[in-house]
Amino acid sequence: MAMRAEADKNGRRPRWGVRLATALSVLVLGASGVGHIMVSGLNADVNRVDPFQGLTDRPEDSGGVNFLVVGTDRRDELSEEQRQKYRLGGAACDCTDTLMLVHLSAGHDRASVVSLPRDSYTKLPAHTDSGSGKHHPAVAAKLNSAYAHGGAHLTVRTVEAMTRLHIDHYLEVDFTSFMRTVDVLGGVPVCTQKSLHDDYSGLDLPAGTTKLDGGRALQYVRARHLGDGSDLGRMERQQHFLAAVIEKATDSGVLMNPVKLKKVASTVLDSVRADDGLGSAEMLELGRALRRFDSGSSEFVSVPVQDTDYRVPKLGSTVKWDRRKARKLFAALRDDKPLTEQKTRDTERAGGSDSGPGERRKQAAVVAIPPAGIQVQVDDGSGRAGLARGVERGLHATGFDTAGDPGRADPGGASRTTIAYDPRWDRSARTLAKALPGADLVEEPGRGPVMRVTVRGEHQDVRKVRVDSPSAGASSQPSEKPKEPEGGAVKGDEQASCA
Repeated sequence: MAMRAEADKNGRRPRWGVRLATALSVLVLGASGVGHIMVSGLNADVNRVDPFQGLTDRPEDSGGVNFLVVGTDRRDELSEEQRQKYRLGGAACDCTDTLMLVHLSAGHDRASVVSLPRDSYTKLPAHTDSGSGKHHPAVAAKLNSAYAHGGAHLTVRTVEAMTRLHIDHYLEVDFTSFMRTVDVLGGVPVCTQKSLHDDYSGLDLPAGTTKLDGGRALQYVRARHLGDGSDLGRMERQQHFLAAVIEKATDSGVLMNPVKLKKVASTVLDSVRADDGLGSAEMLELGRALRRFDSGSSEFVSVPVQDTDYRVPKLGSTVKWDRRKARKLFAALRDDKPLTEQKTRDTERAGGSDSGPGERRKQAAVVAIPPAGIQVQVDDGSGRAGLARGVERGLHATGFDTAGDPGRADPGGASRTTIAYDPRWDRSARTLAKALPGADLVEEPGRGPVMRVTVRGEHQDVRKVRVDSPSAGASSQPSEKPKEPEGGAVKGDEQASCA
């Protein structure tokens, strides 16, 4: 069950910022290095910032990894021609247009994206102004002013105080980052039910599906003067576009192809700023897991809002959070729980569903390639009686073409279940990875179509999988054809759908 983003009292949802698509694609693309040498090279391309120096009284670490992603309106590297073409006139204010939390689960199989409205009413901690050097006591303010007064450092302090979430990493993106990300992917297709025209942003799209380059994509997610002019339509376009970016990155095989990946990641990382802790080792660890990431692995929500026009002296109109619901949301992230699952529990308590925990576990993961025809050999590397046999039976029941009785593997080495696969069958490997939460994908060129699952650890879940739609399943081949070698909370697969 999907939870729609919390609406405000007027039925409008809080705004999402311009660089929503770049935010998660930076995590998916930039963090997905393959091999220590490659990642170390990319690491040198990242501009660094230290937002954590001297921070005290911080929230405790929690399950998973929390990124604070900040979007600014900087456009220094855009040419005058680009600024005029995409209606980016005027000087940048060097302020934050977007603030969001991206929570990667401990198993690196889920990303929860939480939008933080830029005009959120808050209290800035006592700080020293980054421009004037003047010390200021704690003061009531809008959230986006934290960056202007104290840069990344004060922004992190303020967000941690508001959410009681420990921020592990910081990423800062701008207009240039966004456009380069889209262009290096070869453009991103979006579908619209009707034509869109906005004189202010220069957006002019026909009805139907259109592949957008970086500049047109920027117009698409920035356009405000469409429909009733509210932020609701803009937010929905941004959610839709982000899901399309993730779908393009995963379905095009970027994460599985070292040559494509290095080109994409180096382009993206060259125009972002990140904290010093997001180095080679962290990118490599994330990359091993994020190869099984797809649009169905993401969920989107905005902070629950009580009042979108909360008037404060000297500040004017601000956005006031619903503190009770917001605490509940951030508690779920601290506990590393899916936000969609949290919504299911809320519905059950309200008497709206009779599905219990067992039914939720049966929910199938969305995949591009159906399991029928995907050949799997299961080996036991755990030494625990019956564990590998249970995994083999679970995969067979889910539809995979398993070889039968598990073989034996060396119990040493990796501590988690591994999936060895030939890169020519990378999409089939992602289907298998979705069925085995927490398993690591290991490339083995020349292996052929049979994938080898080595079961390790004390426990390994098997999750059901399904193709995105009946038509997708019907058009899929029984097994993936090998490719030629080449140099509320809304689920992401819902956002990616044109329907």
